Amino acid sequence: MIFDDDTDPKTKKQKLRPLDNLSVPELRDYIQQLKEEIVRAEADIQKKEKHKAAAAALFKS
Repeated sequence: MIFDDDTDPKTKKQKLRPLDNLSVPELRDYIQQLKEEIVRAEADIQKKEKHKAAAAALFKS
């Protein structure tokens, strides 16, 4: 079974969410969601960098 996500390029830019119809509390919630996503992405970067460093150390001569 093929999923749409499997065929999309990894560099596909996400569409921006329209902000015009959001209230101030909704905008604050949206900002919080984005901050949480940033934290999640940064944690994944750290994990991948540790993995890369471990692999480099393993194959270092």
